[in-house]
Formats: sequence, structure tokens, C-alpha cells
Amino acid sequence: MKYSPSVPLLVPLLIVTACGRHDPSDTRAQRVIELGVEDIALVATDIVRSGPAISGTLAPIRNAQLRAEVGGSVLETLAEQGQHVAANQVLARIDAATIRDAYLSAKSAVSTAQLAADYADRQVKRFDTLLAAGAIAERDHEGAVEQDAQARSQLANAKSGLVQAEKALANTEIRAPFTGVVSERDVSAGDVIGPGSPMFGVVDPSRLQFEATVPATQIASVHIGDAVSFALNGYGGRTFSGSIVRINPVADPATRQVQVFTEIKNPDNSIVGGLFATGRIVTQSSRGLVAPITAIDTRFLKPSVLRLRDGKIERVDVALGLRDEVAERVEITAGVAAGDTLLLGQAQGLTPGTPVRVTRMAAER
Repeated sequence: MKYSPSVPLLVPLLIVTACGRHDPSDTRAQRVIELGVEDIALVATDIVRSGPAISGTLAPIRNAQLRAEVGGSVLETLAEQGQHVAANQVLARIDAATIRDAYLSAKSAVSTAQLAADYADRQVKRFDTLLAAGAIAERDHEGAVEQDAQARSQLANAKSGLVQAEKALANTEIRAPFTGVVSERDVSAGDVIGPGSPMFGVVDPSRLQFEATVPATQIASVHIGDAVSFALNGYGGRTFSGSIVRINPVADPATRQVQVFTEIKNPDNSIVGGLFATGRIVTQSSRGLVAPITAIDTRFLKPSVLRLRDGKIERVDVALGLRDEVAERVEITAGVAAGDTLLLGQAQGLTPGTPVRVTRMAAER
């Protein structure tokens, strides 16, 4: 081969060019992005539930509003709001002086009428004997029978009056209709009240009812016995559960919503009635891999997630199952495994292949 003096000059140029090139696959030359714990979510195995979202009010099933059945002055009240009371326990007393006098008079009237009825009965029996012996005329016998009927009628009226007087006397004591808790006290000692005046409210907090509504378009999926989970204002993240016991057969004509009723057991009285509740009816449930709905990217033909693996971001197509709109979670049936780290929020704007590191301090900077 013929020697060319220009060849040696190319060797240093190639060396310099090679040294100046940057290999994009060399992660040491790429900037590592730091993510906070709020930018990631772990795929976990859990139960995901779906069904119509509902809202409504939680109230005791048994709720009695006690009103005065007789008028008078309130002598004393024996129960306060929040106090537990037993069935038939006296809650208040109304002045019974006038009513007691009426009771005693009615009782005396019964005694008098009873004596008259007994005498008339004996007279009839005597007149029966005399008539059979031919000692009296038929009209005399008929007169005795008529007097006996009148006496028995007067006795019945007297007994009816006594029953009413006894009831009125009993109504001067306001009693709890069942074991429960006093929710209202509308009177105080010294108040003068009339028949129908509100006095007490008593509730049984051991059994509560969640009255909610479901859109008519979703009512076909709801059945008696379906589980219901809900949260209450004032109880933080605590979740309560029950089951549907009744479904209104008629939708509200104005809202086209259907009422559903859920019974909640509350044996320790830890749940307060009258609160607003939100939740959902569980029409479907499945145990599997669960991730936040916000981790799913649906902009492509197939849903996908950004997964962090070996310090780099990769895009993975996934298959989805049940979607829980209330808990904002979704079941992933294929594409990821339990424990995989998925990107959330602004971190989803990163490009696959970007090296990242998760640090608790990233959110504080």
C-alpha cells in the first residue's frame, strides 16, 4: 500500500470526536429527578367495591314525640336531654288535683250504679217467681225487667266514666314509651300546659335508619339486602355499614330519585342520630390489585400507568376492572403487580426513561 501522509492526521481527529460524544444511555450523565411521597402510589391487594353513590340523613328508627293529653300545671320534670330512661319511667308530673276529684266521683258513681243494678237484678228474679205462681200481673213483671235494663245501662255508663277518669289521672304522669334516651324537653316545672302541648322527645339509639335516595336510572341494580357503606359528618374517616331493608316503590316526581332505607345497628350508642351521611350501595365487589384512579392515563388507545422500576420511569399498558368512584380507586387486572410504584399528579408529565429518586424531602423544598 502506498503511504499517504494525510492518514496519520485523521487518527487524532477521530479520538477527539469520540471523546466529545455523549452516550444518551449513560444515566450518570442524566439529571435524576427527585419525587416526593405524594407523587407516588403503591399497587396493593385489596377489596374494591362499586355501586351508586348515596346521601341522606341518619335517624333513630323509633322516635317518640310525647304530648300532654290533659291540661294543668307541670309540678315537676324528672328527666333531662341526653338522659337514658327505661320503658314506662316517669318523666314529668302534671297537677292532678281536679282530675283526681273527678276520678273519685266516677268511682263513687260506679259503686252506686252497681248497687242499683244488683237490686234490679234481684227484683227481676223475684218477679219471675211471682209471675210463675200467678201472684203478679205481666205488666208488673215487665216493669221490673225494664228497671233492670236501665240499671245495667247506668252501670255501664258509670264504668265508662270511671275508665276515662282513670286514663285522665294516669295521663298526669308522662312516661317513657320505651327504653331509650331523652332527645327533647319542652317543659319546665311551673309551666301551664294544655292538651296537645309538646313535652318530651324520646329516641331509641340502638337502631338507626339511613334514609337516602338513588337516581331512578340506577335503581335496577339495587336490591333489598345490598350492603351499604357510608361516612358521617364529625366522625373523620370512620366508615359505617348496614344493609338495605326497604326500597320505596315510587320515585319522587320532582327529582326522579328513589328512596332507600338502610338499618344500622348501634348497640353501644356510639353513633349520633340526625347527622348527614354520604356513602354508596355496594352492588359489586372484587378482591384484586388496586390503585388510585388518578394513576391511570386514559389518553391513549389502552389505559396505561407510569411505573417506577430500577430507578427509571416506564409506561405500562394495563387492564382495568371494577371502578370505585367513592374511594377513587380502580381494580387493575393485568399489567402490574402488587408493590409496584406508580406515578401520580405532576410526576405523570415526566418522560419514560427518566431516572428518578423518591425522597420524603422533595415535597418540602
